Amino acid sequence: MALGETQSHAADHIAVADLTDDQAAQELERLAQAVAQANVAYHTNDAPDITDAEYDALKRRNSAIEARFPGLKRSDSPSDQVGGAVAEGFGKIAHRVRMLSLENGFADDDVTEFDQRVRRYLNLSDDAPLAYTAEPKIDGLSLSLRYENGQLIQAATRGDGEVGENVTANARTIADIPHVLTGAPALLEVRGEVYMSHADFAALNDRQAASGGKTFANPRNAAAGSLRQLDASITKSRPLRFFAYAWGDLSDPLGATQSGSIERLKSLGFMVNPLTCVCDGPADLLAHYHQIEAQRATLGYDIDGVVYKVDNLELQRRLGFRSTTPRWALAHKFPAELAWTLLEAIDIQVGRTGALSPVARLRPVTVGGVVVSNATLHNEDYIAGIGGDGQPIRGGKDIRVGDWVQVYRAGDVIPKVADVDLSKRPQGTEKYVFPDTCPKCGSAAPREPGDAIRRCSGGLICPAQAVEKLKHFVSRAAFDIEGLGAKQIEMFFADDTLPIREPADIFTLAARDSANLTRLKNRDGFGETSAKKLFQAIDDKRKIPLGRLIFALGIRHVGENGSSILAQHYGTWDAFESAMTAARIGEGPEWQDLLNIDGVGEVLAASVITTLQQQAERASIDRLVAELDVQPAQARAVADSPVAGKTVVFTGTLEQMTRAEAKARAEALGAKVAGSVSAKTDIVVAGPGAGSKAAKAEELGILTLDEQGWLDLIGGA
Repeated sequence: MALGETQSHAADHIAVADLTDDQAAQELERLAQAVAQANVAYHTNDAPDITDAEYDALKRRNSAIEARFPGLKRSDSPSDQVGGAVAEGFGKIAHRVRMLSLENGFADDDVTEFDQRVRRYLNLSDDAPLAYTAEPKIDGLSLSLRYENGQLIQAATRGDGEVGENVTANARTIADIPHVLTGAPALLEVRGEVYMSHADFAALNDRQAASGGKTFANPRNAAAGSLRQLDASITKSRPLRFFAYAWGDLSDPLGATQSGSIERLKSLGFMVNPLTCVCDGPADLLAHYHQIEAQRATLGYDIDGVVYKVDNLELQRRLGFRSTTPRWALAHKFPAELAWTLLEAIDIQVGRTGALSPVARLRPVTVGGVVVSNATLHNEDYIAGIGGDGQPIRGGKDIRVGDWVQVYRAGDVIPKVADVDLSKRPQGTEKYVFPDTCPKCGSAAPREPGDAIRRCSGGLICPAQAVEKLKHFVSRAAFDIEGLGAKQIEMFFADDTLPIREPADIFTLAARDSANLTRLKNRDGFGETSAKKLFQAIDDKRKIPLGRLIFALGIRHVGENGSSILAQHYGTWDAFESAMTAARIGEGPEWQDLLNIDGVGEVLAASVITTLQQQAERASIDRLVAELDVQPAQARAVADSPVAGKTVVFTGTLEQMTRAEAKARAEALGAKVAGSVSAKTDIVVAGPGAGSKAAKAEELGILTLDEQGWLDLIGGA
């Protein structure tokens, strides 16, 4: 992946609370692409290019931004993804209960915040008893084992969380995995981690080297590569081990608590980690974390943190899940690694919104097991030694070409420059002067008051912005045209005989190729077959869902989630286009209707309206839509739910559950939860203290329920 605005820009060092809407949207785009790349490397190719701690921190920052800016959530959000695609060569197994990832923490304060968040959700006081389990987080490969009537019948990798690889034959060769269970529930899905000890890993690499075979970079890669062999006899020759720590599909509960259920698994013959213990609150959790951290080097196998889980399974049930992580668990990761190297140059890159992003070009250095040659420098203030709050950072030391700099990797695919060693600064170095013009088109690059970013003002005349917008248009969460990726976009953009300069040009490519007698098959990287496949792939994407189209337009502040909720609200392109054309920022019924959408704020609303009403941009969009068959948005439906597709507003005080729990339950049943009452509201749930919203509901004749009435309505759904 090229280093660009999606990976390195001004927003990625700013605290979430300090991000502007624009910075948040850019950061979410960068995070989505970074996690997607990491998923393929780790889960599909068994060749991770970042550590687990860095990957989890990526997702953690993404989740934090989405929590603060819900209207910007993207459809390819890392919050909605688990693992990676299933590799070719294995059969697929659908998990009846999804295999989710975990939320991550890196500091002691994250653990305290986790406990407080759980208590708030459950409406528990600070002094109410609340037990957790704490266990080492094994750095291996997740595996699901399905037993029916005590017999092992199926084993699957996590895959993308919903579909994994069928590795049953391979799993049967692992000594720690029982083939037959006595006294187990009739249906039992055991989950755990396949790993390799340090001693076994060293011995394996010695054997591989002696026989001229492939050696492995680390025990995790060795374990994953060994389990995912198409020949089970190879897996059998590898020293794999297995720790059980969870379960999925069950016919009967294993116990009433997490700890009790783990003990039950142990009694059935599974290896469970002996360092697992029950803790009473954050202080005990942190004490156990530091105890495990102190033993890390002598355990004999790799761990990258400690996992905390609410011990009471009924409380786990109440807490439930986010899209990919349980609310009742936290992975507390170990700290990142640091390295020092030479800063050889500072380059400026221009993203699709015109942001100028400085990138450090480094003498290659290994950080956390990965060779690093680029790092983000965030923005001109960061280079000058000034933080996002205007206060000095690094003791006010600026960063210059030729400096010896400290690089760290914790939460970003692109590392960061953390510090400068002034004792090694060469004589005669000069302060870096950040450009005030675009390096790609020469247009002025002003910095608006209060913004940390300089932005090219060239707009459509700036080739860098145009290319990045086209790359976004064909990205996976947008049109996702097979055979037309970033590399091909760059080629076509630079081509004067068969150019792609705007999205509509993609869909006229075949016609223009024929009309101009310039056969695509004669161009670099294309033959007759690949040219035909590209034309067919383009035609296949003429039919596009409304939400994907809105996202593909690359409107500032509008991520995948924002695109989805706009599509759900307006239903069709004609309705959306008509409303945006008629809307006036700050006034009128169309503006108010837009703001009434849960998750849409004034910044996002204004950005959409401005884009659809900007003359040149609108003309480009109209040319595109003329080539497409835009599909109406489909309302979400949940089987047997009495509130699927309904718009619900909660107001007043809820006494039997917290507002967060009520909202999550409603959304899980397919309802849309809005923040204000309008004619489109179907149900208002009014608790004690309900005021103007309840009054407006009565005025509009909207069904109004108290909390018990709401619970009776949804019942066991």
